[in-house]
Amino acid sequence: MASWQVQDAKARFSEFLDATIKKGPQVVTRRGVKTAVLVPIKEWERLQKAARPGLKEWLLAPEPRCDDLAFERGKLRSRPAVEFE
Repeated sequence: MASWQVQDAKARFSEFLDATIKKGPQVVTRRGVKTAVLVPIKEWERLQKAARPGLKEWLLAPEPRCDDLAFERGKLRSRPAVEFE
């Protein structure tokens, strides 16, 4: 991914936008720190479709499914033996 300083992205926004459309996502940096990414709309829509729904959307969905839930079981620790008299 190409990287643009925020002042360059602002000053040359049309070029920045064209690079995003032609080459894909473009990173924006502020003081050398990655701050944002500009992505083409098709990529954004694909990412939105691929995102898992939140709990509210999942519960309110017409046909909630449990097949995509993954639960991890923790390891059980045994208790110390207790002797009764």
